[in-house]
Amino acid sequence: MVRRPLKPTAKVATRGAARAGRNGARRNGVAAPARPVTPDQRDASRAAALLAARASLPTPPDHGLLSRGFTLCTLNCCGLRSAERRGFLRWLRRARPDVLCLQEVRAWPEQVPADVRCPAGYNTRWLNCGRKGYSGVATYSRASPDRYLAGSGLSWGDEEARVLRAEFGDLVVINLYLPSGSSSPERQILKFEYLEHLLDVTAGWLAEDRPTALCGDWNIAHTELDIHAPRANSRNSGFLPSERAWFTRLLEQGWVDVLRRLHPESPGLYSWWSNRGAARQKDRGWRIDYVLANPLLAKHAKEAWIEKRAGLSDHAPVWVRFA
Repeated sequence: MVRRPLKPTAKVATRGAARAGRNGARRNGVAAPARPVTPDQRDASRAAALLAARASLPTPPDHGLLSRGFTLCTLNCCGLRSAERRGFLRWLRRARPDVLCLQEVRAWPEQVPADVRCPAGYNTRWLNCGRKGYSGVATYSRASPDRYLAGSGLSWGDEEARVLRAEFGDLVVINLYLPSGSSSPERQILKFEYLEHLLDVTAGWLAEDRPTALCGDWNIAHTELDIHAPRANSRNSGFLPSERAWFTRLLEQGWVDVLRRLHPESPGLYSWWSNRGAARQKDRGWRIDYVLANPLLAKHAKEAWIEKRAGLSDHAPVWVRFA
């Protein structure tokens, strides 16, 4: 009697086929398929790869801004598109500040030409208000910052894009655009709220003990030397006694008004003029744009001036040379 081999069951056949497939793959030099990776394993692998890549990066170069000296300029451009029509790019190519802080850009990056958004030779960072055509700041720098930080922690102020910080090694440059209170009593109340909030923030910046500049449009003329016709303006927003007292408190924290330290008694150092009554032609202005520095940076200030003839907006560029 001839015995017939038993037919394998489905399970035995499947195992045999899988084993044969693996053996065949090995014989053909093809690796067996890997086990599926779980999401947790994938995330852990990616995190490890990122940490390894970061560790392999070279140490950031010393920007050397303080060691070789640099110029810092601040300007409320009153709308960058308007400033460009007045020759902003020509001015930038001629003036070549190392760091330029712009306030009230009133535009989003995609609304301006590429050479205005990021001119050749400059790194730029824009901070835009959600409401188009309003507020906003931008920082242009020839050196590449290590990082940027936005905002001061007051929700409505941050929504209006008023504070942008750039760090260059140990050096910190903070671009500020403080609110105006001239449009309504309600806005003046908000301005007072912002000022009180900012005092705590500036104290924190001072405590970092790094060379730091605060520059921008502060919308306050500090002393009678900083404004034409101080008596006539004593009840106007921007020169109210309480606003001026606040500015004194700011300086008492330890900040230095660089231009005034270098020119303590000079009159007529105005940075803004009303569009009414031929105020600019008659040089009847206000000094509301400042570069403040903590003592670590202020000791390096060698020159400070206001470029009254730039003609880019109703404000003038304010400059400081550090060396």
